[in-house]
Amino acid sequence: MPPLESGGLALIATALLAYLLGSVPFGIVMARLFGLGDLRAIGSGNIGATNVLRTGNKLAAFLTLVFDAAKGGVAVLIARALVGEDAAQVAGLFAFLGHLYPVWLGFRGGKGVATFLGVLLALDWRVGLACCATWLLVAVVTRYSSLSALVAAALSVIWMLVFGQAQMVVLALLLGSLVYVRHAENIRRLRRGEESRIGG
Repeated sequence: MPPLESGGLALIATALLAYLLGSVPFGIVMARLFGLGDLRAIGSGNIGATNVLRTGNKLAAFLTLVFDAAKGGVAVLIARALVGEDAAQVAGLFAFLGHLYPVWLGFRGGKGVATFLGVLLALDWRVGLACCATWLLVAVVTRYSSLSALVAAALSVIWMLVFGQAQMVVLALLLGSLVYVRHAENIRRLRRGEESRIGG
């Protein structure tokens, strides 16, 4: 079926549905399914995979990572197939906003790294893989998950240009800026030398 025209109503509907999909708190869902308690009362209180891992349940953390990434990617792919390329970018942004500011949790969500990467993988798998590789390299070298996310977010704009996706640079800037906003406390801890390391 050919995509629908990317009119105003179609884009508004795309934004709303993508936001609702992105706002599903899979970390909390997995914590409850695995009997891990209220995730918001554990560790940093964050709803993402890193905090789920602090419970000691690696499977729950892995599933949270996969589903948080998938909801961003699925939103992009469905919007692209049904509406068009403009809608795909709108869906990526609003799925990401849904994760960061979910209506179900009083607009207090996660830091968005997995969803960010899922969105990029769906928009252009080459850009997504480059950002994943960036995250992994920085994580291996420094063992700082937060720093890895910050570097990957910053370089996402460069990767967009490298792979000929100049039309997505503004979106990458928006997503990357939101990653920095959500990591404000991590940045302060990094500057003070107090940020916890992976496996620490």
